[in-house]
Amino acid sequence: MLPRGRPRALGAALLLLLLLVVGFFLFGRDPEYGLGTTATLDGDPYGSRNRSTSSLQLLLPPKCEVMLHVAIVCAGYNSSREIITLMKSVLFYRKNPLHLHLITDAVARNILETLFRTWMVPAVVVSFYDAEELKPLVSWIPNKHYSGLYGLMKLVLPSVLPLSLARVIVLDTDVTFSSDIMELWALFGHFSDKQVVGLVENQSDWYLGNLWKNHRPWPALGRGFNTGVILLWLDRLQQIGWEQMWKLTAKRELLTLTATSLADQDIFNAVIKEHPELVHPLPCVWNVQLSDHTLAERCYLEAADLKVIHWNSPKKLRVKNKHAEFFRDLHLTFLGFDGKLLCRELFGCPNQFPPGAEQLQQALAQLDEEEPCFEFRQQQLTVHRVHITFLSHQPPPPRPHDVTLVAQLSMDRLQMLEALCRHWRGPMSLALYLTDAEAQQFLRFVETSPVLSARKDVAYHVVYRDGPLYPVNQLRNVALAQALTPYVFLSDIDFLPAYSLYDYLSFPNSKAELLTLLDAGSLHTFRYHEWPQGHASTDYTRWREAQAPYQVQWSADYEPYVVVPRDCPRYDPRFVGFGWNKVAHIIELDAQEYEFLVLPEAFSIHLPHAPSLDISRFRSSPTYRDCLQALKEEFHQDLSRRYGSAALKYLTALQQSRSRA
Repeated sequence: MLPRGRPRALGAALLLLLLLVVGFFLFGRDPEYGLGTTATLDGDPYGSRNRSTSSLQLLLPPKCEVMLHVAIVCAGYNSSREIITLMKSVLFYRKNPLHLHLITDAVARNILETLFRTWMVPAVVVSFYDAEELKPLVSWIPNKHYSGLYGLMKLVLPSVLPLSLARVIVLDTDVTFSSDIMELWALFGHFSDKQVVGLVENQSDWYLGNLWKNHRPWPALGRGFNTGVILLWLDRLQQIGWEQMWKLTAKRELLTLTATSLADQDIFNAVIKEHPELVHPLPCVWNVQLSDHTLAERCYLEAADLKVIHWNSPKKLRVKNKHAEFFRDLHLTFLGFDGKLLCRELFGCPNQFPPGAEQLQQALAQLDEEEPCFEFRQQQLTVHRVHITFLSHQPPPPRPHDVTLVAQLSMDRLQMLEALCRHWRGPMSLALYLTDAEAQQFLRFVETSPVLSARKDVAYHVVYRDGPLYPVNQLRNVALAQALTPYVFLSDIDFLPAYSLYDYLSFPNSKAELLTLLDAGSLHTFRYHEWPQGHASTDYTRWREAQAPYQVQWSADYEPYVVVPRDCPRYDPRFVGFGWNKVAHIIELDAQEYEFLVLPEAFSIHLPHAPSLDISRFRSSPTYRDCLQALKEEFHQDLSRRYGSAALKYLTALQQSRSRA
């Protein structure tokens, strides 16, 4: 299908119709608001590293008066998922505004920008810093740790973060909070005048050098310190010349040690070994490190004493510990916790709305809950939290005529993914409508499926469930926006393309077997007895004999599946639930003068399935159908405003359709 006036060459903006048959088978950097807090620890001004902090008495400031600053290095797809669980635990307990300083690669930034923009959590500011620009600052350091260069970037935070920022909490992505992060921030009040970094003692024997024969770790003070949770006093670090200090130490140690084994942690410990007055030992409950050789149990009496659990072992949830069940439950609770419940305001804190949130709340408040179409109006205004590229993804190499299959699904269609992956060999962009708990089930489903886990060119985008109606067109728009090829095949999850279709969209193939099955009655043209107007214009009779593409005209209620340029019009998000969601999109294409071309060798097979909840409501509820009709009329009014008299034919077709009904 071609926009009229565009060239018809293969490389032009081609939009192709596919025959359908049914088978039986934030930016911004704000100044710190000040510390404004004191804290005391009975009997020990610095805090014990081997005891509970149940005796810790904190004098916290009134909430809202202090914005807490948190810095996190995050790179890649897996870390982007981890940081969400971390943030859920922080947001669950917090009572203060937060400013997140995220050092990210391009992948993580793309994911997290979308996530926080759509999450719309009050009193949270997010600033991004390009990790690519920081790589030259640490690339000279050999590092054996799996984190690579990103694992060294905490070292340069004092020179990267804004000069106006005096203090910051630095976190690994694999930690889980079980307490208010303000309590951790308050420990800055324990620092002496010379102390610049707060750390918890390392809870393994690593730095003692006795784990295996010839084990030679970097120098450390005793057991050393773990850098999964750090308090950095930034302005003091700058005053003492931190950058020169850590670089000199690292260069000296690298004369005899070939590389770091634990990334930044080795260098932090080497500096502290030489300058022990710089460290403020934090109570161990603020970084309970679960690992294969953990000593963490010595630092607390009860699991309830824990403040931060650090999942720093590859085995993670399989770590043997007398409180392992508590650790697992806490972590899994936040994995599946409904993120929209964290969008609550901080009571009494002013100016906490993220961009657009206040206007959205006002629009929602103006809706009449007694109005028959309230659910439709509410769903149209809902901003869904979106996690794009939820799993690791390898984009396809650039090809001038490549096509991405675009579709959407919910949990009840998950079983169709494997068949789709077998049929379509090319890239896919799929939006999934899931709860937080279902997203974890989906993750396990893909990881355990040989078919799905082998496909790295499928991009999965999770749109989190919110509201009573299925936001079908919003889902399609999410998947469409993330397609990376010049063309997109706009399909549905319950349609299986011909095995050869991906290749055929560039190179023709045969349809003889399909015609044999049609003649035998094993297949039927899609919904020819229920909804003939949906695909009548395709002209199946002509298609049977066609040897070359042929043009057809738009007709009322036409909803073919099409291949279009990636920059095609987006779907109208007002259509939620069942009904007219694809029809409205085809009208928009026609209004923009796209030409409809039917490919003689292209087809998809529809997989029969149980009706969705929304289609059942459409069939059983006159109110539902009346609301859909109202949406159609509003859509046509908008068409008239945009396209003037050219849109008259669509309104006429709607009126004729109503009279026939």
